[in-house]
Amino acid sequence: MITPVKIYNDHQALSQEVSKLIVLQVSEKPASVLCLAAGDTPREAYNLLRQLASEGKADFSTCTFIGLDEWVGIPPENEGSCAFFLHTNIFSPMRIAPSQVHLFNALSREPAMECRKMDEYIRQVGGIDLMLVGVGMNGHIGFNEPGVREDLDAHVVDLDETTQSVGQKYFKEKTTLLKGVTLGFRSIMQSRKVIMMASGKKKADIIQRALEGPITTEVPASLIRRHPQNLIMLDRDAASFLEGGSS
Repeated sequence: MITPVKIYNDHQALSQEVSKLIVLQVSEKPASVLCLAAGDTPREAYNLLRQLASEGKADFSTCTFIGLDEWVGIPPENEGSCAFFLHTNIFSPMRIAPSQVHLFNALSREPAMECRKMDEYIRQVGGIDLMLVGVGMNGHIGFNEPGVREDLDAHVVDLDETTQSVGQKYFKEKTTLLKGVTLGFRSIMQSRKVIMMASGKKKADIIQRALEGPITTEVPASLIRRHPQNLIMLDRDAASFLEGGSS
């Protein structure tokens, strides 16, 4: 299977194209079910989505939004949580109704049950139409860490040391990050479309391994290559280690 890879001059150009694809999805199916990752990589794309919505060029009023992942034990009002990021950057400024949003409850005393609830909710809404994911420094997608099984739906994860370390950047003070909840690779592969987005020189090595190395659970991002409707979108820095990526 040939993996489509699109390379853009810089992060801004990349973000513009990602935002356009999300708007296109919603224009073609106004009741789309969207799973949008939190994090620094898609932040500018979400800024552009807000702008397009405010100009009347995009309407998300009948969409459903699904959470990709969350840090276990971190409350939604904590600025480092995925919930806080999504509410701040998408839901609140775009006036998305609470009924349109279904995120993981990171404070549940039974996180495994919370995962089953997420799986059931996704089934009830007919599956995910478009999933936008980033790539972790260790190649994780969501919180699917190296060595993850491919046959999992939503599940609880023991976070990799790299994820625990890199994740500190989202918090104002040092925070213990031992576990996460995430949609699994079965959830990802069952989504109708997947966009994998990466930006910056620091992602160049893992992107090269994910796209030009073997498809392996040791580099979870490589598994995206098996999705029948995948699209890899990179800026030139993230693509710089690919064969011909910097040209």
